[in-house]
Amino acid sequence: MMAQEDLANVFGRYVTKATYRSLPEEAIRSAKYSTLDTLGVILGASGLMDVMPAIVELTREWGGKPESTLFGFGGKLPAVSAAFVNGSMGHGLDYDDHLPEGHHPSVTVLPALLAVAERKGDVTGEDFITALAVGQDLFARLRKNVTWKQDWFMTPVVGTLASAAACAKLLGLDAKQVADALGIACTQAASTMQTAYGTGGDLRGMYGGFAAKAAVLSALLAEKGVKATSTPLEGHAAFLPVYFGEWDRDAMVADLGSEFQGSTILYKMWPSCGLTHAYIDTALRLMGGPGRTDEIEKIEVFGGDFAKKLSEPSEFRRRPPTSNDAKFSIPFTVSLALLNGTVGVGDFSPERRADPLVYEVASKVVFVDDPQYNWGKELPAGAVRLILKDGRELYGEARHDETPGAAHNPLGWSQLVTKFEDCAAHATRHFADTEIKQLVTTIDQLESVADVAVLTRQLG
Repeated sequence: MMAQEDLANVFGRYVTKATYRSLPEEAIRSAKYSTLDTLGVILGASGLMDVMPAIVELTREWGGKPESTLFGFGGKLPAVSAAFVNGSMGHGLDYDDHLPEGHHPSVTVLPALLAVAERKGDVTGEDFITALAVGQDLFARLRKNVTWKQDWFMTPVVGTLASAAACAKLLGLDAKQVADALGIACTQAASTMQTAYGTGGDLRGMYGGFAAKAAVLSALLAEKGVKATSTPLEGHAAFLPVYFGEWDRDAMVADLGSEFQGSTILYKMWPSCGLTHAYIDTALRLMGGPGRTDEIEKIEVFGGDFAKKLSEPSEFRRRPPTSNDAKFSIPFTVSLALLNGTVGVGDFSPERRADPLVYEVASKVVFVDDPQYNWGKELPAGAVRLILKDGRELYGEARHDETPGAAHNPLGWSQLVTKFEDCAAHATRHFADTEIKQLVTTIDQLESVADVAVLTRQLG
């Protein structure tokens, strides 16, 4: 597939022309919702991710010009380093926003943009919202319109490109420089789904940092005049043909500049892999609420290829050794929900993972392989059957369209504020109630802020 003009140039013109006044209301809403949601997750991760103190220590050893704030930890580092640190926390709780198709738009874009905004200075709230909306839109257009075989890890791969373009927008680069930033980003877009499917380790939670760092570097290099190769997205051995083979170019550019697909972003009710949410919700609905686990004989979860990876090996998933493994476990998360009625940010601690009561319920979960629930265009559905000790069987489809946080049942601003408050309560430093309220107010009124550094300073 060859085009007369490479998509990098098409996207470059689009990014350059976008203005706050051209944004639909829903794009502005998504940008502000995602700012509140992602920053809350970052603050929570600063205190709950065991690996973060070492990452902060390493980046401080690197030193450099104090340009951008480390959220939760305080102090400043060069924008590239700050984007790496803050981006590494963006998915640390698996609580950040996502598309209906899966994968996470804001975790790579927002930390990079805030680092660049603070480095540049005098970035208005309107300009920041515009750049974020553009980044979210490009992420969605790339994610939705390529042939994907559960091979590349889409968030850091397409997120690096979308974030680089957003950072270039914030820096005020021209169309050619934006295209160069995209081309430079192509040399750094990486990670496969083994990062998600593999067990143990820390990379599953911190992968956003690598993409955010690469995005900032790409945009800054383009600003300095570094030029990318021609046709970086659609050339013979370019990004799209090599990574994906097939892509829908027409869909990628349809209504470009007028329809902002970031408005389809969804926000999570529970801090675990999005696929687990339908199973959590269905199990709770079938039981009529929590606290009746002693009535259950067996819990059958029906799922396809992706659900199988979150359910087997069964003993491993019932007693996951790390918090990341627990967030990717259907037996563990369903057990938590049936016991407590919800899944909270504090439910993945070593003590909770070793809780014999949680393990007892998780041991009742049995996976049933059903290929009709394989992952296709959108996050796949499934089903749950509860077999009770009195002989009754309760069966329900585990669908994502009505799950709390889904497109037909979205979280509102007040729910996101509650989520932000809960996450911030786990930050590595204490945030007073007055500080939390001020942060929420600043984000709520972000379009009227004269310099978004007023926000980043509050986060340190």
